[in-house]
Order: sequence, then structure tokens, then C-alpha cells
Amino acid sequence: MRDSSWNVNAVTLRSVFDRHDFAFKWSYAEMGLLADGLGFDWAIEATAKALKELVSMVGEGKRGDMLDVMQGDNATISITNGSGASMPHIADKSVDAVVMDPPYGANVMYAELSDFFYVWLKRTAGVVVPELFTRRLADKDSEAVANTAHFKGQKGAARLAESDYRLKMEGIFAECRRVLKDDGIMTVMFTHKETGAWDALAMSLMDAGFVITASWPVNTEASGSLHIKDKAAANSTIFLVCRPREEAQGDTMYWEDVEPEVAKAVRSRVGEFQAAGIQGVDLYLASFGPALEAFSRHWPLTRGTPAPEPKKKRRTQGDLFEVFDPYAVRPEDALNAARREVKAWRLAQLASAKAQADMDGPTAFYVLAWDAFKAVSFPYDEALRLARAVGVDLETQVIGRLAEKKAAEIKLWDSATRIAKGAIGAADGSRGMIDALHHAAHVMRTRGAEAAQEMLKDAGVAQEDEFKVAMEALLEVLPPSKTFSGIDADKAVKPAADDFDALEKLRRIAYEGEIGEPQQLELYRELMAAE
Repeated sequence: MRDSSWNVNAVTLRSVFDRHDFAFKWSYAEMGLLADGLGFDWAIEATAKALKELVSMVGEGKRGDMLDVMQGDNATISITNGSGASMPHIADKSVDAVVMDPPYGANVMYAELSDFFYVWLKRTAGVVVPELFTRRLADKDSEAVANTAHFKGQKGAARLAESDYRLKMEGIFAECRRVLKDDGIMTVMFTHKETGAWDALAMSLMDAGFVITASWPVNTEASGSLHIKDKAAANSTIFLVCRPREEAQGDTMYWEDVEPEVAKAVRSRVGEFQAAGIQGVDLYLASFGPALEAFSRHWPLTRGTPAPEPKKKRRTQGDLFEVFDPYAVRPEDALNAARREVKAWRLAQLASAKAQADMDGPTAFYVLAWDAFKAVSFPYDEALRLARAVGVDLETQVIGRLAEKKAAEIKLWDSATRIAKGAIGAADGSRGMIDALHHAAHVMRTRGAEAAQEMLKDAGVAQEDEFKVAMEALLEVLPPSKTFSGIDADKAVKPAADDFDALEKLRRIAYEGEIGEPQQLELYRELMAAE
């Protein structure tokens, strides 16, 4: 069995699916099935322990619990295997609560991975319940995922897969709405770094007759998880609390009237999220909850003023319209409003209140990209949305100047790369203060502090408030170098860490009394002190 690897820290065999794939492991481990305490006896004991804990959850002495109704001589638990889109064995309006962790769009192809277990279960559990194992392999056509493989060879396969996912989720939510009591509650767990996936989920929820009444971000991924390591990924899950929508009454509302309410809802929660330790891309995702709360209360919506047609129509996971409708409103509009609010909040946090007024678009994009994704590369569609939030054109002001497009990803450039490619603007910051910062970092790295100070003085930006604000913000988001953190930067971010090293040295030499030390360095000092 060459699909499992060894967990050095836990000194155990690691799960086959330590990542969202079924990759061959070059350094693999095998279980000693008959070794005392390490083979089948360990697996049986671990399974028994889990079952006992599940039973204890509904056992005697759990008063005040929602499961009280299941206690007593005649109490039963019913477990069924079937599609969430069809539950004929459950009566209308008979369920108090639905708790769901649905598939996250195109994130994981569950049925494909399930084949690994299915073929073995068919030979074991299939003897007891053969009716559940009539197929040769797991059913891949019915699952609610955005799987382009189902539409291979068809024009617009990605769009068809996305539409298939949304329609299937809407059917599942509609069935949940049917069985849920009028005063019932449904909790949906969801996380995805792409706005389109959120748009699809929210549309499915609202079209199925639900309104989102509350939301809570919960950290659910370990920082060292291979699912998120070195990726612009989220490590928290958003819990959406949904309730059956009352029949809409009155005239349809306009987005222009609801947008300020969405922005206000985000502003009221973003500080709370940040204080709770939510940061980076997760801070943006956490803001989607309150934005969708305000948005879904007023659904359906229309625009009072037609929206301009995009210059280049891009298909996203939530973009299911064949023809552009200038009056159409989608959850994505609320999510974009949420991004703008978080952008303003983060800029003020990274530097000073002046940052919102003084930081130009290209510099704000570069700073917020590092702040949100904490990675060199991140999805093109997310870069596009961030560019819109800060008011820059991604194709003309970012790609070829601050970054490059590689397949469906955007890769940020450091100062040395921009200089080598001739992609940097004038040192006076006329095209963006990020140019002045990168000129300063490059000169500092190659010729020293005196030359860097002279260059900034000649460019006329050395004492400009806009330059100082941009430097303060950039030093808070770039990965610190080993010189100041005591930790080697990963290979992917090493060039950016070199820029940090140069700019922090320049700050200490030329701006010690004007620009404070980056707050992020305090965390590294605490880590080193703990060691």
C-alpha cells in the first residue's frame, strides 16, 4: 500500500487523504496488521471509542440538550442513506433543525475519492447491506459538485459544471425547506476563497426559500495542514444560520437602497472578527456572512440604475447568465461591497487613517494582496475583485507591472523582478508609490542605504507623507526576513522577504522617528522568546 505516509510528529501512519487528492507517496508507510497494539486491534479500539462517544451524546444525564426528545425507553435514532434532494420518508414541516456541511463547489471531487473506500466496503459491509452497493463504483453523476469532467468535450464545460452545482444545491436546499418547520433552523457550513462559489451558494439558498439570519467564522484548519500550506487558502469555515423565508410582501426593493445597509453590517462586525484572530483572506470571507445577512433579508432585488456592461465578460463560478442583464442583482454584489469595507478597514489598520486618502490604487492593490493572501500567487478571479475594490484596472495597471498572469493565477513580483523586466515606473511614484518603494528596496539591496536615501531625495519623495504611509503599510504585510524574524523565509516568498529586509533597514536608518516598527515583528520576538 503505497498511498499512506508516516506522520513523524504523531509517530503513526497518516491517512491516505492527508490532501484533497489520491497521490502516490514516494516515501510511504505500511501498517503492521498483526503487530500488538498497532494493527487491526488499534483500528477496532479507535472505532469503538468513537462509537461510545457518539452514544454518550444521547445517553442518560444529558438534560437541557436538544437531544432530550430522543431519551426514554422508546427513543430511536434513524440513519438513512440517500440523496438530500429527495427525502420522501420525512414529512413536510416536521424537522426542527438541519445541519449541513455541503460540498464547496469544485474544491473536492468526493465521489471520485470515495471509490477508494467503496471497493472495500462493497466486499465487507456490502455483505450485510448489499442494496447500498449495487453499483460497480461510487455514483459520480448525482453528487452536487462543479465537476468539469462531467461535461468534457462540451462548449463552456466550466460554466455548465458551475450551473449543475448550483441547481443541485438549490434542489437540496428546497427539500430541506420542505421538511423544516416554519420556526425551524438550518446551519450551513461553507468556506471558499473564490467569491463565485459564495455567489452560487447564496443564490441556491435564497431561491430555495431561505433567509440568512446570522453568521459566525470558526477556525477549522490547522496552520500546518497540507490543504492550505503555502497556498492563498482559507483556514476558517463560515457557519451560516438560515431560516425559512416568509412570503415576500410589497414592492421589490432596489440594490441602491440596500447597499448602504450591507456596508454598515460589515463595518459593525469586521473589528470583532479581527479581534478574534481572523486575518488575511479569512477576514474577507468572514465579512461575507453579515453582508449576505443584510442582502438576503431584502431578496429579490433589482437595480434602479442599469450597471455598465463589463469590458470583458469573464465566467465565474456564480456567473450563470447567458446574456448580460444591466438590472440584475446577485449576491456577488453584496460580497464586492463587503470587500470594499474590509479594504478600507485594513488600510487604516496597516498604516494610519491617512492611508485611505493617500494610498494610490496600484500600491493599495499590492499591499492588500499580500495582506489578504499572504502568498506570491493567488487566483486571477480574486485578483480581479480586489482590483475593483481598490479602483484599478487589473489588466493595464497590475499585470505586466506589478505581477504576471500564469494560467488562472496571479503571481506578484518583487523589486528585483520588476527591475529586471523593465516593468517598474518612475522613482517619483507618479504611477504608484509602490514604484518608489521598489526602487528604494532594490537600490538598498544592491548599493546600500546612502545610495537609497540619495535616490529618494532626488526623486522628491523622501519626505512625502504618501511614501511614508505606503512604507509603513508594506512593512506590515511583506514576509519578514530572517534578519528580523529569526526564521528562514520559504523559497517562494524569499524575494519578497529580501524586500522587507531592505526596507526595514532603510526605515531604521532614515525614518526611525517617523515610521514605527512593524507590529508583526513583535509576534516573531514572542516566538523566539518562547523558544
